[in-house]
Amino acid sequence: MSLDDLVDDVQDANRELKDHDVSLDRESRTELAMLVAALDPEDPDDLVRRAIHALFDSYVQSGKLDFNLRTEYDATYDEYLAGMSYDEMAGGQGLPQNEEEGRRYQY
Repeated sequence: MSLDDLVDDVQDANRELKDHDVSLDRESRTELAMLVAALDPEDPDDLVRRAIHALFDSYVQSGKLDFNLRTEYDATYDEYLAGMSYDEMAGGQGLPQNEEEGRRYQY
């Protein structure tokens, strides 16, 4: 798969989520209820949004999102945001051709 496939899949999933409410299992409902009781938000949906943001941020910061995107789509989150691959960002050049050039920036 590719960066274009990733963009298409994200857009498809976003459209599907707009049409459906997320269903929760008993454990998730209980945990959400506990958070509602403790945090007293204006709307419980706010807690779901915050939980999604926290999980997303955790995956971005830990590198897990890039690992999974690279595995499935051969792309990273930065490439997704930029709309182009690292090779395209570098002017279409691939990896260094000779070994000496490849080691130049390694510590």
